[in-house]
Amino acid sequence: MEEETEDLRPKVGAARPLDAFDRRILAALTEDARLTYADIGRRAGLSAPAVHERVKRLKASGALAGTTTRIDGPAVGKPFLAFVHVDADGWGKSQRMMRLTRFPEVEEMHSVAGDTCVILKVRTASAHALEAFLSQLYLLPGVRGTRSFVVLSTYLERPVQAEVTSAWPDIPLPPE
Repeated sequence: MEEETEDLRPKVGAARPLDAFDRRILAALTEDARLTYADIGRRAGLSAPAVHERVKRLKASGALAGTTTRIDGPAVGKPFLAFVHVDADGWGKSQRMMRLTRFPEVEEMHSVAGDTCVILKVRTASAHALEAFLSQLYLLPGVRGTRSFVVLSTYLERPVQAEVTSAWPDIPLPPE
């Protein structure tokens, strides 16, 4: 019997609403996680000790999940990016679905509503490597089909942004 997991993400402390200082701190860390507390303080309008305390609270609440290194796919031999829609029989949040996390090619995995069950962000060395990955997907019980969308160019790729748009910017639309 497969174990159903109610939530795939780890539990974190109770979140408090983010204020403008928290958002400025998160924005600075998103730009460069190696900044000192003094550098972040200058950007956020706070002292270094105040930034340190706020960063500790942001970590405890789960708003700041950690700091990571962004690796350039092509530079490490993985220039081929695709989004793979996986259709499966009754996957839900199951151990079967979580087997996909074992594949190092899978960068993101999202359970979605719509005409597919799961969307994967997959990075491989080539189209042939993507084909080999897809053949492994079909070995998983319940996989009915896949649809792959190969990325030709990436115009924007960034982490979650802490800023909030107070109103949609006035972007003129072309005449119809």
